[in-house]
Amino acid sequence: MICSILAVAVTVLSLTSAKVYFKEDFNDAGWKSRWTVSTEWKPKDEMGDWEWTAGKFYGDSNDKGIQTSVNSRSYGISAKLDEEFTNKNKELVIQFSVKNEQKPYDCGGAYIKLLGDIDQSKFGGDTPYLVMFGPDMCGHQNRRTHVIFNYPPKNDNLLIKEDVKVETDDVTHLYTLVVRPDNTFEVFIDQESVRAGKLEDAFDFLLPKEIKDPSVSKPADWVDKKMIADPEDKKPEGYDDIPSEIPDPDAAKPEDWDDEEDGDWEAPIIPNPEFKGAWKPKQIANPEYKGEWKHPLIPNPEYKVDTELHVRAVNAKYVGFELWQVTSGSLFDDIIIADSLEEAKSYADLTFEKKKGPEKAARDESEKKNAPPAEEEEEAEESEHDEL
Repeated sequence: MICSILAVAVTVLSLTSAKVYFKEDFNDAGWKSRWTVSTEWKPKDEMGDWEWTAGKFYGDSNDKGIQTSVNSRSYGISAKLDEEFTNKNKELVIQFSVKNEQKPYDCGGAYIKLLGDIDQSKFGGDTPYLVMFGPDMCGHQNRRTHVIFNYPPKNDNLLIKEDVKVETDDVTHLYTLVVRPDNTFEVFIDQESVRAGKLEDAFDFLLPKEIKDPSVSKPADWVDKKMIADPEDKKPEGYDDIPSEIPDPDAAKPEDWDDEEDGDWEAPIIPNPEFKGAWKPKQIANPEYKGEWKHPLIPNPEYKVDTELHVRAVNAKYVGFELWQVTSGSLFDDIIIADSLEEAKSYADLTFEKKKGPEKAARDESEKKNAPPAEEEEEAEESEHDEL
C-alpha cells in the first residue's frame, strides 16, 4: 500500500514539475491565429489548402484537426512555441497524431518538424530544422517513420540508420519520440515502443571508434578462395560434340505435305535433352584456404566523445509541417512538445485513447454502408432478374 502511494506521489510530482512547451488540439477556431501558413515558400498554385475538419469518419465531430485537401501540392504551416527552450539535461518529447484517410496513400510525407528561428511566411523544404519526425510513404518500398536530427558539428541532418516501422491504414495513429539525457532515444507508435537504443549507435553522429590499420595490408600469399576446380576432374570424351538442339525425333511429315510445292520437309528443332551446357570441372575445398582475411583495427585518433548527443533542441522556437503529397488527406492533431514522457502519455490518454475506439467503429460502419454487394447477393439479384 505504501509503495503504491509513493508511486502515485512520484508520478504526480513528475507531472507537476514537467514543462510543456507547446500543445495543440485544433478544437477551436482560434487555431488559425496560432498557426501561420507559408505564403512565400512557393507560388500560390503550387501550395495546397489546409482544411479544419474531423475527417471523413470520427467518433466526435467536435474533435477536429487540420488536413491536407488538394492533391499534388506542397504544404507549409508553423506555430510558435509557448517559450523558447533547450533540452540539455532533460527529456525531449515530441508527440502528435495523424490520420491518413487518402486511398491509396501513394506518396507523401506526414511528419512534423521542430524548428529554431525562422521566417514563418517562408517556412518550407529548405528551412533548417532541429528534429524531423513522423511517417513518410512513397510506393510499397519506401515506407518508414522518419527520425532525423540536425547535428551542427557535421552540419548535416542525420537519418536513423535502420528504418522504423510505420502504420499504413486509414485510422488515427499516435507517434511519440523521446530523447533522454542519458543519450538514448525511444520511438512509440500508439503508445507502444517500436524502437529504442543509444543515439551514438543508431545515428552517425560521431566518427567510428576504430578504423582499419593503414600500416597493414593483406599478405600477398593469403589465400581466401574457399573452393577450386578439381584438378583430377576431366572433361568426358565427346562432351563438346553434343549439340544443344536436335530435330524432333517424334515429328512426322504431314500426309498432305507436297515436296514439289512445299519444299523438302524438315522436322522442327527442339532442345536436346542430352545437352548439359558448357562443361565445368567440379569444385572441391581449397586445401590452401586460410579463411577470410580481416583487416586489423586500431583506435581512431579522430574519434571524439560527445556527452551531449541528447541536446537535439537548441533554442527551439517553432513547430511546423512542411510536406509534399501526391494524394491529400492527412489529418494532424493533438500535438505536444514537452520535457516529460509521462506528461505526453497523460495527454494521449485524454485525446488519442478516447478517440481511437469510436473512430474505428465509425470507419467500419462507413465501409459497411459503402461496400459493394457481396458475391452471393449479386448472384441472387442476377437470378431474380433472369426469372423476370
